[in-house]
Parts: sequence; C-alpha cells; structure tokens
Amino acid sequence: MAIAENKSERIEVRTTSNMKALLQRAAASSHKNVTEFLLEAGINAAEDALVDRRIFRLDDRQWQAFQAILDRPVAGKPRLTRLLAEKSVLE
Repeated sequence: MAIAENKSERIEVRTTSNMKALLQRAAASSHKNVTEFLLEAGINAAEDALVDRRIFRLDDRQWQAFQAILDRPVAGKPRLTRLLAEKSVLE
C-alpha cells in the first residue's frame, strides 16, 4: 500500500485471547502495531488469493505446448460461422 489514503473503513474481528496474544507478539517482533501487522498480512493474502486470476505459470513443457497451440493455423468452424451469420435474439 504505497499510496497514502484516508482510512475511513473499519474491519472488526473477534478472536481468542491466545490468538490475540500471538498476533501481538508477531506484530511487536515486526516493529508494527497489531493493526498494521494484520492489514499487511491480510493485503498480502488477498493479493496471493487473487493472483491466480490474473497470472498463470507454466513450466517449460507446458509453455511449449501453449505456444504450439497459439501458433497452429486457424481451423475453419462452419457451425460457428453459421451461428455468427444468424440474427441475434437481442436484435
């Protein structure tokens, strides 16, 4: 979160005293308060959870197969051609 923004929203969580103590120790060891620690960890987890929806990783074999598919000549698709030639139900 490199851009400073006005923080107006709250997130509330309930936890056990053991979990709270653990979070406090972890935050202190990171030289942060609990809020900063939780926000940073939460943002990182959110980005990790969403990255698969934007980026995909392939090993060398998979990359070669992917490139081969992209490089194939376009095959005619008569049924698709007929479908696209028909008037749309929205027209």
